[in-house]
Amino acid sequence: MAHLLLIRIVRAAGVLLALSGLVFAMIHASGDPVDGFAPPGAPADVREDLRARLGLDDPLPRQYLAFLSRAVRGDLGESWRNDQPALRIVLDRLSATLALAAVAVGLVVSLGLSLALATHVGRGTPLAAPLDALLALGQAVPAFWLGTVLIIVFAVRLDWLPPSGSGDGAASLVLPALTLALAQAAVLARLIRTEIASVMRSDVVRTARGKGLRETTVLVRHALRLSLLPGLAYLGLQTGFLVGGAIVVEGVFAYPGLGLLALDAVADRDLPVIQAFVLVAAVGILLVNLGTDILARVADPRLRAGTA
Repeated sequence: MAHLLLIRIVRAAGVLLALSGLVFAMIHASGDPVDGFAPPGAPADVREDLRARLGLDDPLPRQYLAFLSRAVRGDLGESWRNDQPALRIVLDRLSATLALAAVAVGLVVSLGLSLALATHVGRGTPLAAPLDALLALGQAVPAFWLGTVLIIVFAVRLDWLPPSGSGDGAASLVLPALTLALAQAAVLARLIRTEIASVMRSDVVRTARGKGLRETTVLVRHALRLSLLPGLAYLGLQTGFLVGGAIVVEGVFAYPGLGLLALDAVADRDLPVIQAFVLVAAVGILLVNLGTDILARVADPRLRAGTA
């Protein structure tokens, strides 16, 4: 396990370094950042003053090296728009996005497992076709369209839930979390259903049946547990989607999290905030992937033996 942690830490450092350089290069390749701050038709001296104030008068390699030297000390620079530490701005929004992601993951797991079991048990029954259609529909519907429809139905027409923001407590999480979760729950259900069908033909299940266990016990206690590994791997990979999807969903619902902050920072060309957002999101994704690896080794003794 210590060897696994060491390898992951080294890889994480490389990923963060590559991401920081990629974001820095893409922002500058998209045009002069001063264009987002200088008034239209501003004279050259005004633009140069802005360039000096924003620290853009040095060559790009020197700017990037200066950023790295500050970043290793936890200083990601000042926001060009708000004159506040970029990292603090991002961390202030982090709790809202973590709450949204936690509810979304809970919905993905609960809906995914329930649909997987329902579609497995419902094979060969009249429920099979509607359940398969529901899974296909869940994967096909775009998040921005689904979020808009949910707002119209549940917030405007029925007035059951708030349409946006976070001022209504837990109720404001329902619609954006559901929008984030439905497509991922459909994919998770398909993965686990396929794995259950394979595990049900394995020696473990035949042994459990030979002991006289009920079919429900065999399915839930044995087959479902052995079928969770692909689902765990998928959830780890989809952490990035939850962050990326949150950008779209938070924009639709005007939810004050990291996604909406990233949209505003890109529109404002606020490079320090964009870099802080990318690095914080990358650290979160790497930690979740590490946690997924550890959970997989706890769930499956074969992986622990392989590691040893």
